[in-house]
Amino acid sequence: MIRNPDWWRGAVIYQVYPRSFYDSNGDGVGDLPGVTAKLDYIASLNVDAIWLSPFFTSPMKDFGYDVSDYRNVDPIFGTLKDFDELITEAHKRGLKIMIDQVLSHSSDQHPWFVESRQSRDNPKADWYVWADPKPDGTPPNNWLSVFGGSSWAWDSRRKQYYLHNFLASQPDLNFHNLEVQEQVLSDVKFWLDRGVDGFRLDAINFCFHDRKLRDNPPSKALQEGSIGVRKENPYAYQHHKYDKTQPENLTFLKRLRLLLDQYPGTTTVGEIGDDDSLQTMADYTSGGDKLHMAYSFDLLTEQHGADFFRKTVDTIEQKLTDGWPCWAIGNHDVARVATRWQARSEQQLKAYMAMLLTLRGSVCIYQGEELGLTEAELRYEDLVDPYGINFWPEYKGRDGCRTPMVWHHEETHGGFSSTSPWLPVYDDHYNAAVALQHAEDNSVLTAYRSFLGWRREQAVLLEGDIEFLKSPKDTLVFIRSLGEERLVIALNLSETGNTVTLPAQGSPMTGTPDFIGGQWHGKQLKLGPWGIEIARL
Repeated sequence: MIRNPDWWRGAVIYQVYPRSFYDSNGDGVGDLPGVTAKLDYIASLNVDAIWLSPFFTSPMKDFGYDVSDYRNVDPIFGTLKDFDELITEAHKRGLKIMIDQVLSHSSDQHPWFVESRQSRDNPKADWYVWADPKPDGTPPNNWLSVFGGSSWAWDSRRKQYYLHNFLASQPDLNFHNLEVQEQVLSDVKFWLDRGVDGFRLDAINFCFHDRKLRDNPPSKALQEGSIGVRKENPYAYQHHKYDKTQPENLTFLKRLRLLLDQYPGTTTVGEIGDDDSLQTMADYTSGGDKLHMAYSFDLLTEQHGADFFRKTVDTIEQKLTDGWPCWAIGNHDVARVATRWQARSEQQLKAYMAMLLTLRGSVCIYQGEELGLTEAELRYEDLVDPYGINFWPEYKGRDGCRTPMVWHHEETHGGFSSTSPWLPVYDDHYNAAVALQHAEDNSVLTAYRSFLGWRREQAVLLEGDIEFLKSPKDTLVFIRSLGEERLVIALNLSETGNTVTLPAQGSPMTGTPDFIGGQWHGKQLKLGPWGIEIARL
């Protein structure tokens, strides 16, 4: 019996990037037993679930997002037995386990693709997106890869191009083929039967392509929010009308939801990278028959500030209707938020945390965010991310947010591993080590723990509605309401003090961490630099 099948509403999901979390066997790469060894730490954060980035068998051209066996664990991460133990131990601690499913594409070393590329008439011939060249030998259309260049790669045996929205070693599956859909759903069921509580669905709007292979039109404006793409990437020059987010995707998501509904208490969160990601989020989560929740890259760019936050949240609230958002300000694909949003103090980081954790919706927190880690500065020769290697030096790739967790400031390699890790530990991170912050009452880590512990007891923050109030420049003020209860959240997102006027004098909440609180003078609330107040109205 599932005690609360809707546990995911308002849940806080902690993203673990296994390669960089904890190395249990001294090979320099984090692994599943390493995650199990640190479950007590994760539980101490007062989060509800763990999202595991891919650990499947893979040649690791894109570090696990190129899967060659959807039903097994890559040896560098452990075994299926290790995964089962992780599930068991997490559940003992009240933690749910969500895993990363990469449905739109596989590795070119997957047996399906190896067979598909052999000929045009084998049983898997139509499992991937193949197309003839134009008469002059050029690719079928103008579609571009997220990682740069054409999204078409030539295969000399079939004398055709195959589609790859990401690396050439990540061919796109042909979801117009019902056999592919059946296989993918079967692989999802495999993990449901092993006891997973949900899935983070990678690039979920990329599953289908336009059957007619029509050219994308040019973009009217460079779209930086699209799957984390930056302006120096030509991918941002197109309006991605035909290469993703096709209407057929909605029908497939309904099939996926029907499968999940057979396992009460399981959930999905979709990653949406699109030109109009907020509208796509709304489309994919509405009606209670597709995704449970979704997140976009809108809060994962360099844009920030009170006006931007309010506009983003207001837009999704207007479009979502009965859908459910999931918010994130950091993950394994973007520069760490402390650097991206130019945080100059711990109080500033706490203000961003309070904003994230008081919005309506669920929340994803990326490992190290709770430590206030900054983006690591790496030398070119240390890079392993093909995205960064391709676009260096204008874009340095994703390695800077993937460096190892620093567990102890006095241990070699930060206590992550007994040997040189796959990416170097960043020197500046030693001062933010878990062991140091654990002992400090005012640390960012302590703030996360205490705020999350308090938040999980506030039904109004987990389930309530949200309404923004007018407020001065650089402030964000909104009401969360559930039944008769009304909380006001006031945030001063600047380095100078600010005063806001509210409909009534608030009654400050009890049990909130010490860094929360302003000065009330009737309806006037004075907030210090990066000040935060949460009060009953």
